Amino acid sequence: MMTPDAGSVLLPIARSAIARSWGMEVRAREDVPWLAEPGATFVTLRKHGALRGCIGSLEARRPLLVDVRANAVAAAFRDPRFPPVTPSEFDEVRIEVSLLSPLSRIDFFAGEDDAAARLQPCVDGVVLEYGTARGTFLPQVWEDLPDPASFLQQLKRKAGLPSSFWAPEVRLYRYSVFKWIETEAATTPILT
Repeated sequence: MMTPDAGSVLLPIARSAIARSWGMEVRAREDVPWLAEPGATFVTLRKHGALRGCIGSLEARRPLLVDVRANAVAAAFRDPRFPPVTPSEFDEVRIEVSLLSPLSRIDFFAGEDDAAARLQPCVDGVVLEYGTARGTFLPQVWEDLPDPASFLQQLKRKAGLPSSFWAPEVRLYRYSVFKWIETEAATTPILT
């Protein structure tokens, strides 16, 4: 079973996975039993407080260890919004790992205003789906978009829909997260 100090395990795993891509080594404990349990995570990278990459999984389909590693590498090198992270900036990048709860569908809302009223700011992560369009915002996004109506409008845009779009077929899901944030780089990478 995971403990409240799980960040002391998960954050070095994420940093180590990125460092390995350059042939560097960062020590990380990967022998903790709960890392074999299924887990869904998002790994967020920030440089001087600004978003530098964020990729994740919405559903627990692989072991937590594998999920954190894969999402760390994807956030560093495959987030289409940013160029790949370089070794020279790696010490300036701070890592955040968010562990997601299972998704819970929000049912029976009468329209967009009703849906927005059901959201819990600063608590809910939200997934919006319409046909093949899908987008999510972690609960942390409420810090930048505290108004539920604006939150939903921006989430629709992220899903590739117009911000003014709404249809009865829109599906919403909520989830919560445990999150851990590096305060400084855990260890200076060692060339191997």
